[in-house]
Amino acid sequence: MTEAEQAIGTPEAGKAEEGAVAGADGAGAGRTRRVGVLLAVAALAYLLDLGSKLLVVAKLEHREPIEVIGTWLQFEVVRNKGAAFGFGEAYTIAFTVIATGVIVVIARLARKLYSLPWATALGLLLGGAFGNLTDRIFRAPGGLQGAVVDFIAPRHYAVFNLADSAIVCGGILIVILSFRGLDPDGTVHKD
Repeated sequence: MTEAEQAIGTPEAGKAEEGAVAGADGAGAGRTRRVGVLLAVAALAYLLDLGSKLLVVAKLEHREPIEVIGTWLQFEVVRNKGAAFGFGEAYTIAFTVIATGVIVVIARLARKLYSLPWATALGLLLGGAFGNLTDRIFRAPGGLQGAVVDFIAPRHYAVFNLADSAIVCGGILIVILSFRGLDPDGTVHKD
């Protein structure tokens, strides 16, 4: 039996695990839950998305697009009942259910969350999901079938919003963390 196997269940095992976790994400002083970071990132992403949508609907809806970088990047309000690229407009309720499912999964993962990078990634996903879910619930026609407000319009690309950006950035970060072998609980797997 190895020393690690003998130490399982002893205070020394817990300290060794804390040190390994602390080294994995640079936390320093032991194993600390990162739920506060997740919630702070989610709140920031949500508030930026909500504020930007309120502003563009009030100032830009039913007006000509505003050129930010010539015709390469414009602000133009588009109501999107579907997913990216307008895909699945007949399945608005399904997208609402999917967003709700993502929120539930993140809430369950938060119980085992000890990694700062994972807290950031999941916070971005959570804030983005809440941003678009808010539109689906409260925007016309309502009843979980509301259209999401998109307004960032790059040339030759789908119009999107800050919630979409948060979701994509969170997803990319999760892929990077997975390839690097870092788990949400802070453990690192080396292959």
